[in-house]
Amino acid sequence: MILLMMTTVVSMMAMAQSSETADTTSAVDMPQIEIVSQRDRLLSSVPGSVARMGSGSIRKIAPVSANELFRKIPGLNVVDEEGIGLRLNIGIRGLDPDRSRNVLMLEDGIPVALNPYGEPEMYFTPPVDRMTAVEALKGSGQILFGPQTTGGVINLISANPPEKESSMFRFRMGSGGFFSSQGSYGNTIDKTGFIINYLNKRADQIGTTRFNLHDITAKLRIELGPASRVGVKLGIYDEISNSTYIGLTSNMYERGGQDFVRMAPSDLLPVRRYHFSATHQYHLTKLLQLQTTVFAYTTTRDWRRQDFSFSPTAVNRSGVVWGDPSIAGGAVYMLNTNAHRNRQFEVGGIEPQLKWKTEKHLLQAGLRMLSEKANEKLLLGNHPEAMGGNVRDVEVRKGQAISIYVHDKITLSKKFDFNAGVRLEQFGCQRNILRGRFNINGMTIVADTNLLASNRMMALLPGLGFNYNIREHAIFFGGIHKGFAPPRTKDAITAEGVVMDIQQEESWNTELGLRIALGNYLNAEATFFSMDFKNQIIPVSQSSGNANATGLANGGRTRHRGMEAAISFDLGKAMGNKYSLVFASNATISSSRYAADRFIAVAGAKTNIKNNKLPYAPSFILNNSIEFDRKGSGFRLSGNHVGKQFADELNTIAASADGRIGLIDGRYTIDFTAFAKLSKKDIVFNLAIKNLTNERYIASRRPQGIRVGVHRQVVLGMEIKW
Repeated sequence: MILLMMTTVVSMMAMAQSSETADTTSAVDMPQIEIVSQRDRLLSSVPGSVARMGSGSIRKIAPVSANELFRKIPGLNVVDEEGIGLRLNIGIRGLDPDRSRNVLMLEDGIPVALNPYGEPEMYFTPPVDRMTAVEALKGSGQILFGPQTTGGVINLISANPPEKESSMFRFRMGSGGFFSSQGSYGNTIDKTGFIINYLNKRADQIGTTRFNLHDITAKLRIELGPASRVGVKLGIYDEISNSTYIGLTSNMYERGGQDFVRMAPSDLLPVRRYHFSATHQYHLTKLLQLQTTVFAYTTTRDWRRQDFSFSPTAVNRSGVVWGDPSIAGGAVYMLNTNAHRNRQFEVGGIEPQLKWKTEKHLLQAGLRMLSEKANEKLLLGNHPEAMGGNVRDVEVRKGQAISIYVHDKITLSKKFDFNAGVRLEQFGCQRNILRGRFNINGMTIVADTNLLASNRMMALLPGLGFNYNIREHAIFFGGIHKGFAPPRTKDAITAEGVVMDIQQEESWNTELGLRIALGNYLNAEATFFSMDFKNQIIPVSQSSGNANATGLANGGRTRHRGMEAAISFDLGKAMGNKYSLVFASNATISSSRYAADRFIAVAGAKTNIKNNKLPYAPSFILNNSIEFDRKGSGFRLSGNHVGKQFADELNTIAASADGRIGLIDGRYTIDFTAFAKLSKKDIVFNLAIKNLTNERYIASRRPQGIRVGVHRQVVLGMEIKW
């Protein structure tokens, strides 16, 4: 594992606030990054649209998957892959949701992606079970983070050490052999606080997925003196599942009865992750603070997948056929071979940040140095269950990045705040091919080699924002910033060592919105947004459905326009009652289209896709809910609507025989949860019914066929704290 030093930004805890009440067990203030703070219900210091979901909401939703939480946040399109949220697919404001490449995913302020610059994919998702809050920022404040600043920043916050001795045990069980058990213990002794959490989560079959995961996380907080404190976090994650890329053909879906058949029963994906971070916070003076974070993590992902073909003349067929062979391309022929995609990723860095806070200024300036590495091998097995095979591809990818940023919040008056900042991103990458396939005299051979190629890019990212207090309970806000995302190293440098003309992804993002908070019973926000991309990158990968794509991955100019609106009204609190009756709704209306001429070859002719909708970019998303709570007991009924969307750039309506292309119809699903708290004891029982009406729908046509949304699921649980 690479030895990486890294530090993280100083307390951005002053960046935005929330209406969430804290958990029943108070926790000590951990020196870590939060993009949204929880003290100001009006979020008056946030430059742009923001959302925070605290422990109270998470507890009532009783999520089986993190996807259930992200669907409650305006602007987010969440696509299920395996039904349990082990691998996130989130698109923000019309951006491609594949592997959440366009979203900066953090846990406690630390990046989560495999390699944040060269391979920003979410093959690992921190378990939502141990999170106490979820934050999302989509405005100009993104320039404090990076490298992805195009769509938004999502930060998952785990439990901090408690002020006094505290224990928790939770278990849940439900449909498909689902079972989850979790326990934690924490305490603060003198000037040292700690918490350790263990989670085991498994299921026999949720959709097509069978999985078993273990997660251990520990946090330590030490007061070194009146002006100095340190926080340390350690974690181990171990998962094994039968995750697969293969999906249903169109005729299999139309016939029904095979929605969750395991077409490749030998497919197996183990994921192992170790992570470490340490943050030191030091008050140099009453006005000046230095916070330094170092972090390092490694993720190992070895994926065994059985080979298959859509051709009836494919060699080495196993005899297992799915679909209808009488339809051209409508059958899947399983082969007697498999491939092992073995990958190991290492990340580390250091980030010191200074924060200077006066009556008129909140100035934050920092430097981050990050190093990343990926070791990749492809082994070809001679049987679907082969545990190894002949080595075909070997390569090493490395990346080094330096980020420098300055951001100042200037208080011009009691009503008006102005935010200005700039971020400089510099990234260099190398791809070293040690073994691969090569075309020599018309023949493809596998040979050892030592091809080394490198690429370098730089971007200057400015951002401006403002908050204007119209009156005590209303804020008018807006902002503009330049978005940036580097191309994947594998897209920028070919397997032959050729540096491709793949441009970095750049956009201009603007927002204008109004936020209202009245008493403790009404919160509302409306935001108009626009994103103009100079060049939007189309990944050439199997997960994106473009594994066989040729040519460049430059998608050209795209334009995103739309509005997000959210409202939450507590009728019970408005009437002064002891109970809470909350009506909540949020909606996203957007148009995401190709904005310049771009020609694609179709049946020997070229078709211009200008003004076509982007794939997996629904025009309308709606979430609504009714929630009743009296002294910790009540219920929650919620609905989620996702409008129709296309699966390809040509906006093809008719479904292809293999199921990969075609219109994805809109759907509306309903979830129900009920919770009961024993009086005078912190014991809560809950019942969750996901997809209450048992809606049948296509969740995705990626990567290699139709994925059907998980049918009705019933989960019972209990949580006790003492």
